[in-house]
Amino acid sequence: MPDPRFFDSLPALSVAALAGRVGGEVLRGGDRQISAVAPLGSASARDVAFLGDRKFVAALAQTRAGCVILPGSAIESAPAGAALIVSDHPQAAWAHASLAFHRPIFLTAADRDEAAEDDTVVFEPGVVVGPGARIGRGTRIGANTVIGPGVQIGRDCVIGNNVSVSFALIGDRVSLFAGVRIGEAGFGAARSKTGPVDVPQLGRVILQDGVTVGANSCIDRGAYDDTVIGENTKIDNLVMIAHNCVIGRNCLLAAFTGISGSCTVGDNVIFGGQAGVGDHIRIGAGARVAGGAGVLADIPAGETWSGYPAKPIRQSLREAVWLAKQTSPKGRA
Repeated sequence: MPDPRFFDSLPALSVAALAGRVGGEVLRGGDRQISAVAPLGSASARDVAFLGDRKFVAALAQTRAGCVILPGSAIESAPAGAALIVSDHPQAAWAHASLAFHRPIFLTAADRDEAAEDDTVVFEPGVVVGPGARIGRGTRIGANTVIGPGVQIGRDCVIGNNVSVSFALIGDRVSLFAGVRIGEAGFGAARSKTGPVDVPQLGRVILQDGVTVGANSCIDRGAYDDTVIGENTKIDNLVMIAHNCVIGRNCLLAAFTGISGSCTVGDNVIFGGQAGVGDHIRIGAGARVAGGAGVLADIPAGETWSGYPAKPIRQSLREAVWLAKQTSPKGRA
Protein backbone atom coordinates (compact mmCIF):
# COMPACT_ATOMS: atom_id res chain seq x y z
CA MET A 1 0.00 0.00 0.00
CA PRO A 2 1.41 3.45 -0.88
CA ASP A 3 2.37 5.58 2.14
CA PRO A 4 -0.80 7.35 3.36
CA ARG A 5 1.27 10.43 4.25
CA PHE A 6 1.67 11.02 0.53
CA PHE A 7 -1.26 9.28 -1.17
CA ASP A 8 -5.01 9.22 -0.59
CA SER A 9 -6.75 5.88 -1.03
CA LEU A 10 -9.90 5.95 -3.17
CA PRO A 11 -12.96 3.66 -2.81
CA ALA A 12 -12.72 -0.03 -3.63
CA LEU A 13 -14.07 -1.37 -6.91
CA SER A 14 -15.30 -4.74 -8.08
CA VAL A 15 -13.11 -6.53 -10.59
CA ALA A 16 -15.84 -6.04 -13.19
CA ALA A 17 -15.99 -2.29 -12.57
CA LEU A 18 -12.20 -2.08 -12.64
CA ALA A 19 -12.07 -3.94 -15.95
CA GLY A 20 -14.46 -1.40 -17.40
CA ARG A 21 -12.18 1.45 -16.33
CA VAL A 22 -8.98 -0.09 -17.68
CA GLY A 23 -10.40 -1.50 -20.90
CA GLY A 24 -9.90 -5.17 -20.06
CA GLU A 25 -12.09 -8.26 -20.18
CA VAL A 26 -13.03 -10.13 -17.00
CA LEU A 27 -12.18 -13.81 -17.23
CA ARG A 28 -13.24 -14.72 -13.68
CA GLY A 29 -13.91 -13.20 -10.26
CA GLY A 30 -15.87 -10.17 -11.43
CA ASP A 31 -17.56 -9.66 -8.05
CA ARG A 32 -14.34 -9.56 -6.02
CA GLN A 33 -13.55 -6.21 -4.36
CA ILE A 34 -10.15 -4.59 -5.05
CA SER A 35 -8.80 -1.53 -3.23
CA ALA A 36 -5.12 -1.11 -4.19
CA VAL A 37 -2.42 -1.91 -6.72
CA ALA A 38 0.82 -3.78 -6.02
CA PRO A 39 3.55 -5.74 -7.83
CA LEU A 40 3.11 -9.49 -8.23
CA GLY A 41 5.61 -10.32 -5.50
CA SER A 42 4.05 -8.23 -2.73
CA ALA A 43 0.36 -8.14 -3.68
CA SER A 44 -2.32 -9.37 -1.27
CA ALA A 45 -5.95 -10.42 -1.54
CA ARG A 46 -7.28 -6.85 -2.00
CA ASP A 47 -4.64 -5.84 -4.57
CA VAL A 48 -4.46 -5.94 -8.34
CA ALA A 49 -1.13 -6.84 -9.97
CA PHE A 50 -0.10 -7.34 -13.58
CA LEU A 51 2.08 -9.54 -15.74
CA GLY A 52 3.86 -7.46 -18.38
CA ASP A 53 6.72 -9.79 -19.33
CA ARG A 54 6.96 -13.57 -19.68
CA LYS A 55 10.11 -13.60 -17.53
CA PHE A 56 7.86 -12.97 -14.50
CA VAL A 57 5.67 -16.04 -15.07
CA ALA A 58 7.16 -17.75 -12.01
CA ALA A 59 6.14 -14.76 -9.87
CA LEU A 60 2.67 -14.92 -11.41
CA ALA A 61 2.24 -18.54 -10.33
CA GLN A 62 3.15 -17.64 -6.73
CA THR A 63 1.35 -14.30 -6.37
CA ARG A 64 -1.25 -13.74 -3.68
CA ALA A 65 -2.90 -10.92 -5.59
CA GLY A 66 -6.67 -10.86 -5.50
CA CYS A 67 -6.71 -9.86 -9.16
CA VAL A 68 -4.16 -10.05 -11.97
CA ILE A 69 -4.18 -8.18 -15.27
CA LEU A 70 -2.44 -10.32 -17.89
CA PRO A 71 -2.31 -11.14 -21.60
CA GLY A 72 -4.38 -14.00 -22.90
CA SER A 73 -1.25 -16.08 -23.57
CA ALA A 74 -0.48 -16.26 -19.82
CA ILE A 75 -3.86 -17.39 -18.51
CA GLU A 76 -2.75 -20.98 -17.92
CA SER A 77 0.06 -19.79 -15.63
CA ALA A 78 -2.21 -17.76 -13.33
CA PRO A 79 -2.98 -19.01 -9.82
CA ALA A 80 -6.38 -20.63 -9.48
CA GLY A 81 -7.59 -18.31 -6.73
CA ALA A 82 -7.00 -14.98 -8.47
CA ALA A 83 -9.57 -12.99 -10.37
CA LEU A 84 -8.33 -12.32 -13.90
CA ILE A 85 -8.59 -9.39 -16.28
CA VAL A 86 -7.29 -10.02 -19.80
CA SER A 87 -5.65 -7.11 -21.62
CA ASP A 88 -3.42 -6.70 -24.65
CA HIS A 89 -1.49 -4.04 -22.70
CA PRO A 90 -1.39 -5.21 -19.07
CA GLN A 91 1.03 -2.59 -17.75
CA ALA A 92 -0.94 0.28 -19.23
CA ALA A 93 -4.13 -1.21 -17.77
CA TRP A 94 -2.41 -1.47 -14.35
CA ALA A 95 -1.37 2.17 -14.67
CA HIS A 96 -5.02 3.15 -15.16
CA ALA A 97 -5.93 0.98 -12.16
CA SER A 98 -3.37 2.89 -10.08
CA LEU A 99 -5.20 6.13 -10.84
CA ALA A 100 -8.47 4.50 -9.78
CA PHE A 101 -7.18 3.62 -6.29
CA HIS A 102 -4.40 6.07 -5.35
CA ARG A 103 -4.16 9.83 -5.63
CA PRO A 104 -1.21 12.00 -4.54
CA ILE A 105 -2.09 14.42 -1.76
CA PHE A 106 -2.10 17.86 -3.31
CA LEU A 107 0.03 20.67 -1.97
CA THR A 108 -1.78 23.30 0.05
CA ALA A 109 0.08 25.75 2.26
CA ALA A 110 0.01 24.70 5.91
CA ASP A 111 1.13 26.54 9.05
CA ARG A 112 4.94 26.41 8.97
CA ASP A 113 5.21 26.76 12.74
CA GLU A 114 3.09 23.65 13.23
CA ALA A 115 5.48 21.68 11.01
CA ALA A 116 8.57 22.76 13.00
CA GLU A 117 9.73 20.71 15.97
CA ASP A 118 10.62 23.89 17.86
CA ASP A 119 11.64 27.51 17.35
CA THR A 120 15.19 26.58 16.26
CA VAL A 121 13.82 25.69 12.81
CA VAL A 122 14.48 28.57 10.39
CA PHE A 123 12.25 29.35 7.41
CA GLU A 124 13.68 31.84 4.93
CA PRO A 125 11.32 34.03 2.84
CA GLY A 126 8.98 32.30 0.42
CA VAL A 127 9.06 28.81 1.95
CA VAL A 128 5.91 26.70 1.45
CA VAL A 129 5.22 23.70 3.69
CA GLY A 130 2.49 21.18 2.91
CA PRO A 131 0.06 19.61 5.37
CA GLY A 132 1.43 16.84 7.56
CA ALA A 133 5.08 17.79 6.97
CA ARG A 134 7.44 17.66 9.97
CA ILE A 135 10.81 19.41 10.29
CA GLY A 136 13.34 18.60 13.00
CA ARG A 137 15.15 20.82 15.46
CA GLY A 138 17.93 23.04 14.12
CA THR A 139 17.03 22.61 10.44
CA ARG A 140 17.16 25.57 8.06
CA ILE A 141 14.89 25.80 5.00
CA GLY A 142 16.13 28.12 2.23
CA ALA A 143 14.20 30.81 0.38
CA ASN A 144 11.42 29.74 -2.02
CA THR A 145 11.78 26.07 -1.14
CA VAL A 146 8.70 23.81 -1.23
CA ILE A 147 8.29 20.99 1.28
CA GLY A 148 5.48 18.73 0.12
CA PRO A 149 2.64 17.15 2.09
CA GLY A 150 3.71 14.50 4.59
CA VAL A 151 7.46 15.02 4.10
CA GLN A 152 9.56 14.24 7.19
CA ILE A 153 12.87 16.09 7.62
CA GLY A 154 15.25 15.32 10.48
CA ARG A 155 17.33 17.52 12.75
CA ASP A 156 20.20 19.85 11.84
CA CYS A 157 19.55 19.67 8.10
CA VAL A 158 20.39 22.44 5.63
CA ILE A 159 17.92 22.75 2.77
CA GLY A 160 19.02 25.29 0.15
CA ASN A 161 17.15 27.85 -1.92
CA ASN A 162 14.61 26.81 -4.56
CA VAL A 163 14.61 23.17 -3.49
CA SER A 164 11.55 20.93 -3.80
CA VAL A 165 11.08 17.90 -1.57
CA SER A 166 8.09 15.58 -1.94
CA PHE A 167 7.21 11.95 -1.15
CA ALA A 168 10.35 11.79 1.00
CA LEU A 169 11.68 10.83 4.42
CA ILE A 170 14.93 12.62 5.24
CA GLY A 171 17.27 11.84 8.12
CA ASP A 172 19.41 14.06 10.34
CA ARG A 173 22.28 16.29 9.15
CA VAL A 174 21.24 16.08 5.49
CA SER A 175 22.27 18.90 3.12
CA LEU A 176 20.36 19.68 -0.07
CA PHE A 177 21.95 22.43 -2.17
CA ALA A 178 20.11 24.96 -4.31
CA GLY A 179 17.76 23.64 -6.96
CA VAL A 180 17.71 20.02 -5.77
CA ARG A 181 14.62 18.00 -6.71
CA ILE A 182 13.76 15.14 -4.36
CA GLY A 183 10.79 12.84 -4.98
CA GLU A 184 9.65 13.80 -8.45
CA ALA A 185 7.99 11.05 -10.47
CA GLY A 186 10.38 8.56 -12.01
CA PHE A 187 10.31 7.94 -15.75
CA GLY A 188 7.89 5.12 -16.40
CA ALA A 189 5.76 4.58 -19.48
CA ALA A 190 3.76 1.66 -20.82
CA ARG A 191 2.61 0.91 -24.34
CA SER A 192 -1.08 1.16 -25.17
CA LYS A 193 -3.28 1.31 -28.24
CA THR A 194 -3.19 5.10 -28.15
CA GLY A 195 0.55 5.45 -27.47
CA PRO A 196 2.69 5.60 -24.32
CA VAL A 197 0.90 5.89 -20.97
CA ASP A 198 2.54 7.35 -17.85
CA VAL A 199 2.84 4.77 -15.07
CA PRO A 200 1.99 6.40 -11.71
CA GLN A 201 4.94 6.42 -9.31
CA LEU A 202 3.71 5.31 -5.89
CA GLY A 203 6.95 4.98 -3.91
CA ARG A 204 9.09 7.29 -1.79
CA VAL A 205 12.62 8.65 -1.46
CA ILE A 206 14.55 7.90 1.72
CA LEU A 207 17.70 9.91 2.43
CA GLN A 208 19.53 8.53 5.44
CA ASP A 209 21.59 10.53 7.95
CA GLY A 210 24.48 12.66 6.70
CA VAL A 211 23.62 12.58 2.99
CA THR A 212 24.67 15.56 0.84
CA VAL A 213 23.01 16.30 -2.51
CA GLY A 214 24.62 18.90 -4.79
CA ALA A 215 22.95 21.73 -6.66
CA ASN A 216 20.37 20.87 -9.34
CA SER A 217 20.60 17.13 -8.75
CA CYS A 218 17.48 14.96 -9.03
CA ILE A 219 16.48 11.86 -7.08
CA ASP A 220 13.22 10.27 -8.24
CA ARG A 221 10.79 8.48 -5.97
CA GLY A 222 10.24 4.77 -6.45
CA ALA A 223 7.69 3.34 -8.83
CA TYR A 224 6.26 1.29 -5.97
CA ASP A 225 9.16 0.48 -3.65
CA ASP A 226 11.54 3.16 -2.34
CA THR A 227 14.56 4.96 -3.75
CA VAL A 228 17.13 4.88 -0.94
CA ILE A 229 20.38 6.82 -0.43
CA GLY A 230 22.55 5.38 2.34
CA GLU A 231 24.18 7.16 5.25
CA ASN A 232 26.92 9.70 4.56
CA THR A 233 26.76 9.34 0.78
CA LYS A 234 27.91 12.50 -1.01
CA ILE A 235 26.34 13.49 -4.33
CA ASP A 236 27.80 16.24 -6.52
CA ASN A 237 25.95 18.83 -8.61
CA LEU A 238 23.87 17.77 -11.62
CA VAL A 239 23.56 14.09 -10.73
CA MET A 240 20.52 12.01 -11.73
CA ILE A 241 19.34 8.99 -9.69
CA ALA A 242 16.28 7.28 -11.11
CA HIS A 243 13.43 5.45 -9.43
CA ASN A 244 13.90 2.34 -7.26
CA CYS A 245 17.68 2.75 -6.95
CA VAL A 246 19.32 1.71 -3.68
CA ILE A 247 22.65 3.46 -3.08
CA GLY A 248 24.82 2.27 -0.17
CA ARG A 249 26.63 4.11 2.59
CA ASN A 250 29.65 6.39 2.12
CA CYS A 251 29.38 6.49 -1.68
CA LEU A 252 30.74 9.37 -3.79
CA LEU A 253 29.03 10.45 -7.02
CA ALA A 254 30.78 13.14 -9.08
CA ALA A 255 28.97 15.62 -11.32
CA PHE A 256 26.89 14.43 -14.30
CA THR A 257 26.70 10.86 -13.02
CA GLY A 258 23.47 9.21 -14.15
CA ILE A 259 22.09 6.04 -12.59
CA SER A 260 19.16 4.38 -14.31
CA GLY A 261 16.21 2.79 -12.55
CA SER A 262 16.33 -0.18 -10.18
CA CYS A 263 20.11 -0.23 -9.73
CA THR A 264 21.70 -1.47 -6.51
CA VAL A 265 24.99 0.07 -5.39
CA GLY A 266 26.98 -1.25 -2.43
CA ASP A 267 28.78 0.72 0.27
CA ASN A 268 31.87 2.86 -0.45
CA VAL A 269 31.41 2.95 -4.23
CA ILE A 270 32.95 5.87 -6.16
CA PHE A 271 31.64 7.25 -9.48
CA GLY A 272 33.79 9.58 -11.58
CA GLY A 273 32.27 12.50 -13.44
CA GLN A 274 29.79 11.72 -16.21
CA ALA A 275 29.62 8.02 -15.40
CA GLY A 276 26.46 6.36 -16.66
CA VAL A 277 24.80 3.17 -15.39
CA GLY A 278 22.15 1.14 -17.22
CA ASP A 279 18.99 -0.05 -15.49
CA HIS A 280 18.85 -3.04 -13.09
CA ILE A 281 22.65 -3.07 -12.68
CA ARG A 282 24.30 -4.24 -9.44
CA ILE A 283 27.58 -2.67 -8.33
CA GLY A 284 29.43 -4.33 -5.47
CA ALA A 285 30.81 -2.67 -2.37
CA GLY A 286 34.05 -0.75 -2.79
CA ALA A 287 33.88 -0.69 -6.60
CA ARG A 288 35.06 2.31 -8.64
CA VAL A 289 33.53 3.57 -11.87
CA ALA A 290 35.85 5.81 -13.88
CA GLY A 291 34.75 9.15 -15.27
CA GLY A 292 32.81 8.85 -18.52
CA ALA A 293 32.32 5.09 -18.15
CA GLY A 294 29.14 3.48 -19.44
CA VAL A 295 28.17 0.56 -17.20
CA LEU A 296 26.03 -2.07 -18.91
CA ALA A 297 26.90 -5.11 -16.77
CA ASP A 298 27.18 -5.88 -13.06
CA ILE A 299 30.46 -4.85 -11.39
CA PRO A 300 31.86 -7.16 -8.71
CA ALA A 301 32.87 -5.75 -5.34
CA GLY A 302 36.19 -3.95 -5.20
CA GLU A 303 36.81 -3.74 -8.95
CA THR A 304 37.56 -0.61 -11.00
CA TRP A 305 35.88 -0.36 -14.41
CA SER A 306 36.27 2.17 -17.22
CA GLY A 307 35.40 2.78 -20.86
CA TYR A 308 32.27 2.21 -22.93
CA PRO A 309 30.94 -0.32 -22.53
CA ALA A 310 32.71 -0.39 -19.17
CA LYS A 311 35.12 -3.25 -18.45
CA PRO A 312 37.74 -3.94 -15.78
CA ILE A 313 40.19 -1.07 -16.10
CA ARG A 314 43.22 -3.12 -17.21
CA GLN A 315 41.22 -4.74 -20.00
CA SER A 316 39.75 -1.40 -21.01
CA LEU A 317 43.19 0.26 -21.15
CA ARG A 318 44.73 -2.62 -23.14
CA GLU A 319 41.92 -2.38 -25.69
CA ALA A 320 42.34 1.40 -25.92
CA VAL A 321 46.09 1.05 -26.52
CA TRP A 322 45.55 -1.65 -29.17
CA LEU A 323 42.94 0.48 -30.96
CA ALA A 324 45.24 3.53 -30.90
CA LYS A 325 48.00 1.50 -32.51
CA GLN A 326 45.71 0.20 -35.24
CA THR A 327 44.50 3.67 -36.15
CA SER A 328 47.86 5.45 -36.05
CA PRO A 329 49.75 5.99 -39.36
CA LYS A 330 52.60 3.83 -38.08
CA GLY A 331 50.21 1.08 -37.05
CA ARG A 332 48.49 1.08 -40.46
CA ALA A 333 51.87 0.77 -42.18
